[in-house]
Amino acid sequence: MTASPEEIAAGQAVYTPSVLRLYDLLVLGLSNHFVWKCPTPRLRALYDAHVSGNHLDVGVGTGYYLDHCRFPAAAPRVALMDLNADALRFAAARIARYSPESYRRNVLEPIAFDAPKFDSVGVNYLLHCLPGAIAEKAVVFDHLKPLTNEGAVFFGSTLPQGGVERSGAARRLMEFYNRKGVFSNRDDDLVGLRDALRGRFRNVEIDIVGCAAVLVAHD
Repeated sequence: MTASPEEIAAGQAVYTPSVLRLYDLLVLGLSNHFVWKCPTPRLRALYDAHVSGNHLDVGVGTGYYLDHCRFPAAAPRVALMDLNADALRFAAARIARYSPESYRRNVLEPIAFDAPKFDSVGVNYLLHCLPGAIAEKAVVFDHLKPLTNEGAVFFGSTLPQGGVERSGAARRLMEFYNRKGVFSNRDDDLVGLRDALRGRFRNVEIDIVGCAAVLVAHD
C-alpha cells in the first residue's frame, strides 16, 4: 500500500517552530524518561558510538543529538535530511558551527542526490512517524543506501507497538499520537523491524530499551 501525500505530510507537519522550541523538554526530557523508558542519555550514547565524521541525519528533530554527540573529527561533515523545512532550519541553526548541508527530501521516494556519499546515517525516531507498516516504510533504507559509502552504518531508534512491553502511559500516548497523525506505528512490531533490516543488511543489532527499539545495521 502506497502512503498518500496526506499521510506523509501528517507525520512531519506537527513540527512547527513553536513545537520545536518545546520538543527537547517534552520529548527528550519527559517522554523519553517517563513514558518510553528510553532515557535521552542512552540515545546520546548511541550517537557517540556510531556517528562518523561524514554523517547524514534523517528526520532531524531539533538537532539535539548532533549538538551534543562527540564526533570523531574536529570538523565533521554533517548533513540534514527532512521533509519539514522548519525542522531543517531549526536543526541547522543549532549546529551552525558545523556548517551543515540541508536536504529537503521525502525518504519514502527515491532520493535525488549528487553530493559525496556518507559513512554514517542516523534515523532516530523516524520510522514510527512514517505511514504504513514496517515492511512498507522500510523502503527508506533502500532509498538511503545509495547515498552511503561501502561499510556505512545506520543507527537510530523507533517505537514499535508489537514485541515490546508498554506501560499504560505509553499505550495512551501512542494512541493519541496515532489519532493525530503524528505517529503511524499501529502496525509496527519488533519481528517486522528485524526482518526488514536483516533483508537489507548483513549485520543487525536491535536492543530493546523501555518500549524503544534501538538499532544498528551495516553490511
